[in-house]
Amino acid sequence: MNIWQPEPGEMLLGRGPVTFATGAAMRVRGMRWFRDTERNDIQNELPGWPEGPSFTARSTGSTVGLKTLKGAALVLGTAFMAVLSAAGGNIATPSGDSGSDTPDEPANEVEDFPVMWAAPGTIARTLPWQLDPGRTDQKHQRTHAIVTDRRLVVVSLPYDKKNDKAIDDEVLWQCPRTDISGIELKDFKDGNDFKVTFVDGSWCRLQCTYRRNLTRYLEHTPNLLPLDSLTPPQRAAVLEFAANVNMPDSVSPIITRNTCGHYNVDILLPRRFTSAFGASEESLVMDDDGQEVDPREYHPEDL
Repeated sequence: MNIWQPEPGEMLLGRGPVTFATGAAMRVRGMRWFRDTERNDIQNELPGWPEGPSFTARSTGSTVGLKTLKGAALVLGTAFMAVLSAAGGNIATPSGDSGSDTPDEPANEVEDFPVMWAAPGTIARTLPWQLDPGRTDQKHQRTHAIVTDRRLVVVSLPYDKKNDKAIDDEVLWQCPRTDISGIELKDFKDGNDFKVTFVDGSWCRLQCTYRRNLTRYLEHTPNLLPLDSLTPPQRAAVLEFAANVNMPDSVSPIITRNTCGHYNVDILLPRRFTSAFGASEESLVMDDDGQEVDPREYHPEDL
């Protein structure tokens, strides 16, 4: 078993399964394209990439068909409002990370669906082909993104549904955080996608079911607090928490202070790493006095 480990002094912040995203709008559903800045298909230009599927966007249908669909939607909407009224209005709305029916970029989400946007010689063109679900057997192989305070790494590993803790990582690609200029959550449809833009203007669109575990530490470089910078009560609370979750000596707690003043402590335990889900953290939120805070009062986006 070979689990990727950070270098001495480097902090592991997150790990999760990622692939290139897949279109969800009717015209591009189940499809993805690799584009240059003129919207030309470049997948056959990418060095070392095996042949993959070629897609053709579907016709959006006639005006008559669209009017029929709109009429049907109006009828359904009226019926839904009647049910809502009968229920007293007590129907839950989707949470912020559950997706949206409104595209952020219609040209790149409805009319076309590029998952790589890269001029010749740019960083996005160096991404590994194993990220493409159309070129990899997802039943037996997975790709994970690993986030540290220094870099973003992509590894490949076998996937066995019956033994998903048997991790054997192979590094496919990596870049320093300084090569990344921005991270953008893309909520259209499932709300699992995110866009990584590099300093040279190239970008990729990736999918991760648990994207927040990765992107919250990628959106900005976190201000990591060393244990010895905390007050004695806070240090005692962190050490007690670490002992309760049986944190090994090789692991350090991830300690940050969010905008509301609370301290967040995450511990990534290697024994909980899986090929299906990546890393999951044990978390503690505490106040200035080292007292645990109700998680309902804490929001990860405040980091």
